[in-house]
Amino acid sequence: MAYFKNVNKVNYEGPSTQNPFAFKYYNPEETMKNGQTMEEFLRFSVAYWHTFVGDGSDPFGQGTMVRPWNKFSGMDLAKARVEAGFELFEKLNVPFFCFHDVDIAPEGETLKETYDNLDEIVGMLKGYMKTSKTKLLWNTANMFTHPRWLHGAASSPNADVFAYAAAKVKKGLEVGKELGAENYVFWGGREGYETLLNTDMKLEQDNLARFFHMAKDYAQEIGFDAQFLIEPKPKEPTKHQYDFDVATGLAFLQSYDLTDHFKFNIEANHATLAGHSFEHELRVARINGMLGSVDANQGDTLLGWDTDEFPTDMYATTLAMYEILKNGGLGTGGLNFDAKLRRGSFEPDDLFHGHIAGMDSFAIGAKVAERLIEDKVFDSFVDERYSSYKEGIGLDIVEGKTDLHKLEKYALELGSIRNHSGRQEKLKGLLNQYLLEALTK
Repeated sequence: MAYFKNVNKVNYEGPSTQNPFAFKYYNPEETMKNGQTMEEFLRFSVAYWHTFVGDGSDPFGQGTMVRPWNKFSGMDLAKARVEAGFELFEKLNVPFFCFHDVDIAPEGETLKETYDNLDEIVGMLKGYMKTSKTKLLWNTANMFTHPRWLHGAASSPNADVFAYAAAKVKKGLEVGKELGAENYVFWGGREGYETLLNTDMKLEQDNLARFFHMAKDYAQEIGFDAQFLIEPKPKEPTKHQYDFDVATGLAFLQSYDLTDHFKFNIEANHATLAGHSFEHELRVARINGMLGSVDANQGDTLLGWDTDEFPTDMYATTLAMYEILKNGGLGTGGLNFDAKLRRGSFEPDDLFHGHIAGMDSFAIGAKVAERLIEDKVFDSFVDERYSSYKEGIGLDIVEGKTDLHKLEKYALELGSIRNHSGRQEKLKGLLNQYLLEALTK
């Protein structure tokens, strides 16, 4: 059965095309300056949950999405979503997809029934993957939707819930290995607290670390060598989550001796909810050697929640690609479109429009970022700005050859101190210039 009858395979046709089902800037076969094709470097991925499970509902309204597979229910619905999924993957020509366990198969009345449902759908996915180029970028366990998670999962005050979460992750690691996942993600949607009045924060964080160590040990036991990723988020649904941002997550990993086994999966909208820019979170991860993968979306500055919009802000995609290129790429990670259509964009064709817009936006960002790096637009300015640390007292500071006594002596002998302009407006103007040149060529 064809679920997207209005769409043929989406191809690159260039900026002048009037075809709404064509890429304007993303050419998967185009070779980048590092020798990789765009497809190889950008590693685009479709998020199963928003694309095939999301119904357009929000806290104020029922679902609006019209989906041809929704005439089914239960396991029949799960199977129809697999069929629709690989049709979309094939027509978009994407190399990867991602899922939570409950996205691909419904939970049963018991954990055993849930396992059985998963096994059946995993077998179906495996069959489709044998003849498809699309691979599994990462999988994860949903431990935030069901009422059992109301107080958390690995951080729950209820040891039975902790055990249930452990069983879910154990199964998730087995599924990841069976399907060849290149990463495994932990998102602590309920791992945090609403009020400190009833919270033993130390015990909760200790238990969360114990959970991660158990997962690491089991992955090694079964030979699942995927990269483990933590996905930071500051709030929503929990008031204050333990993986608030990259810096908080890094401190946690360092405290519990987990830095050798985890990196970060950074989501743009989560960054802004934490009061940071997308590129800030990428930079913090990159300079600490912890940038693993990206959930590519954007938020709405006028709304205070996780809107998960398809990324179309070319400033954001350019500065993100600047960090990713400086990182040498994302390794086993990728650019996963953890993005959903607006409630008013309810037709199946809109799924293609959203992904095409996102892929084109990151392709533009990659092209502009390549030129910015090649021309040393920012690097040259930054090098000059910090040139005082390359000689004299500055070099002594950097090399640890001074102390407060020597610095005081030096300062007492100083005359007037002359600072230099940060030229922020000039640099933003240059960014505009490079973006416009890329779009008008």
